[in-house]
Amino acid sequence: MWWHLYPLGFTGAPVRPATHDDTVVHRLGRIEAWLDHVVELGLNGISLGPIFASQTHGYDTVDHFRIDPRLGDDADFDRLVAAAHQRGIKVQLDGVFNHVGRAHPAFQQVERLGPDAPTAALFRFDRAGWRAGAPVSADVFEGHDSLVALDHSAPETADLTVAVMNHWLDRGADAWRLDAAYAMPPSFWASVLPRVRERHPQAWFSGEVIHGDYPEIVRASTMDSVTQYELWQAIWHGITDRNLFELAHALKRHNDLITTFVPSTFAGNHDVTRLASAVGADFVPHAMAVLLTVAGVPSVYAGDEYAWTGVKEHRPGGDDAVRPEFPATPPPADDTVHLHRQLIAVRRRHPWLLRVHTDVVHLANQQIVLRSATGDGAVVTALNLADAPATLPAAGATQPAAGQGQLTGAEITLPARGWAVLTS
Repeated sequence: MWWHLYPLGFTGAPVRPATHDDTVVHRLGRIEAWLDHVVELGLNGISLGPIFASQTHGYDTVDHFRIDPRLGDDADFDRLVAAAHQRGIKVQLDGVFNHVGRAHPAFQQVERLGPDAPTAALFRFDRAGWRAGAPVSADVFEGHDSLVALDHSAPETADLTVAVMNHWLDRGADAWRLDAAYAMPPSFWASVLPRVRERHPQAWFSGEVIHGDYPEIVRASTMDSVTQYELWQAIWHGITDRNLFELAHALKRHNDLITTFVPSTFAGNHDVTRLASAVGADFVPHAMAVLLTVAGVPSVYAGDEYAWTGVKEHRPGGDDAVRPEFPATPPPADDTVHLHRQLIAVRRRHPWLLRVHTDVVHLANQQIVLRSATGDGAVVTALNLADAPATLPAAGATQPAAGQGQLTGAEITLPARGWAVLTS
């Protein structure tokens, strides 16, 4: 179970290129001060956003083998990994292998030498139309001119990716998030991941996939998991639109996925408006109750456990509000932190929730009762979005585990905007 953070913002590193140079500033250590907080939440992994040398926001990489000087150096990375492992915390890195920044030395060679550059095979560009001294007409990622796409049909790109992954797994990383995996052919990953697993058989790989045939993508790519954006969207829309039928529909699809793989689940991340701003602080518990009682490998976006707010805007700097600098040490635990601890504790006590079928026992626009069960027991999640109390079936549950509500026989009465997790 991951605690996901965006290191450049978290540590207060400057993001815009005009405000930094290659001077090494040892900021990565600021994350260490939060590791005990991760353990106290009950989580056992940190999923780091980009930490390799880049031009601006981390996704325009210029050196995959170097820690971004705004964050520190290899020694800082080694200390962070050691401190995490001492606490039983795994470390996941963000692998940006779909594209690089225009300042990447490999692309700069292409700009100087064109098709004759030793690194030309790494990129997709108009070879026939290039003339010395002219800009290179290269493919870019989703219209972002600063992000030059790699050629994933080239063996050289696969070799680079394998080398980068093995380098950081050798240094102690445990897992990789594969950024923009949806933009790359599954066959590329099928040519890369088995080679990495030969050296690191315990490594875990989760791809960022927004939509599509998840099971087929996992099968064809050999990835262990992909991001479950359908469930994320259904949690948000179900709550904000007061239409829990959307959540029920998404859970049917979610159940089908579990027969093939265990998806990477989340209610917030570094690319979207913060959870408390999206659904309202009163409904953060409802969203997290669903996330932590259905199947998947869940992650908590750092700061969501405090119900911090922030709205993503589609403009330069529009991610800043959802990727803020964090305090040097964790603030005192508040009610939202305590509810996260409660819900994560439920999941730790019932590890079979990793791969469990969830039934919808009761459904209305503003109320839902979910039952996730195996032969080892059941976890029941009841939500009430309405501004009035609601009495719902307890689905055989006999013990309150988190939340609020009055359990009476076969029913649970929730207060207005209430929720509860029960066990049997």
